[in-house]
This record gives sequence, structure tokens and C-alpha cells, in this order.
Amino acid sequence: MKILCSYISFTSILRFNLGRPSVDAISRVNEPASRTLFLSSKDLLLRRKFFLQLKAWWKKGTKITFPEKGNEQRGVIPSDLVFIIDEKPHSVFKRDGNDLIVTQKISLVEALTGYTVQVTTLDGRNLTIPINNIVSPTYEEVVKGEGMPIPKEPGKKGNLRIKFNIKFPSRLTSEQKTGIKRLLTSS
Repeated sequence: MKILCSYISFTSILRFNLGRPSVDAISRVNEPASRTLFLSSKDLLLRRKFFLQLKAWWKKGTKITFPEKGNEQRGVIPSDLVFIIDEKPHSVFKRDGNDLIVTQKISLVEALTGYTVQVTTLDGRNLTIPINNIVSPTYEEVVKGEGMPIPKEPGKKGNLRIKFNIKFPSRLTSEQKTGIKRLLTSS
């Protein structure tokens, strides 16, 4: 997850990875009270650090505002400093609202006979989920309460949704085809 400053006059990007911020200083224009000297724009910059405590339920587009901490001009109230949440793709999970989605690659045999999914959650726990149903290309296993926290319902979480990418064999021998036909037509 990364947070981008929404005002073009600010120069820093704050990067966040699973709730651990790497904080940079924010530069803003701070106009002097009187201009009796010629100053470069670098002399007008004020550097200040802003620390954000990330919430796990913040989604893309969430705005965090520091009132009157933006650019200043003489005789004008300073603007607000606004950060907007922008999510970076995760290597394992996709987010859909409060649900997390993971895709597992399985063979055709596993899709027909059963499979056990091993998932490491974002908080480091290992889940073992047995799949005993026949897995079709559109099948989805739902594990309740293993998604993202729900902000307005403390202690509740969304779901973990497991989707499947079934690997089909690239070719079969005539004996294999005959065997599969015999097995599937007899049931």
C-alpha cells in the first residue's frame, strides 16, 4: 500500500508495506512574512514529518487530512494537506471490498478428487482448508472471517475467497481417453 500526496506542490511519497511506514519529510511552500530579500524557492521550503498510523481497513481512495498543514501564503489560511490511499498489488491476495481473494493452481485430478489448500494469511497464520467438492472452473471456496477488518463492525472481518485455476493436460493417449470415458460414463 502506498500513500501519495494529492497536491502537486508537495514533493514526497510515503510508502507503506503491510502497515510498516517508511516516512519521508514533506516539503511545502512557506511564504515569508515580508520580502525584503530575494530568496530562492529552496529558501521558502519548510520540511516537516507527518506520521500516519495505517488502518488495515483503509481502501484505495481513502483520504487522510491534516487541516491547515499545506502551503501557506500571506493573508490566506494555509491549505489542508491531504493524503490519498493507493493500494499496491499484493503478490498473493487481491482485495474486493473487505474480502481477500487468492487463486490456487490445481491439476484436473485434484479438481475431481479433492485438494487441500495451504494459505499463509497477511498476519502470518497458516490455514489448511480441505476441498472435498468437485472443483469446476467457476467454483469458489469461501472461508468466513479471514478477510480484511470491517471498519464499522469491530472484531468482524470479510471473507477469504479461494478461486481455482485448473491445469488441464496438454495431451492424452488413446488409452487414457478410453479410460476417462469409461470412468465418467459409468457414473
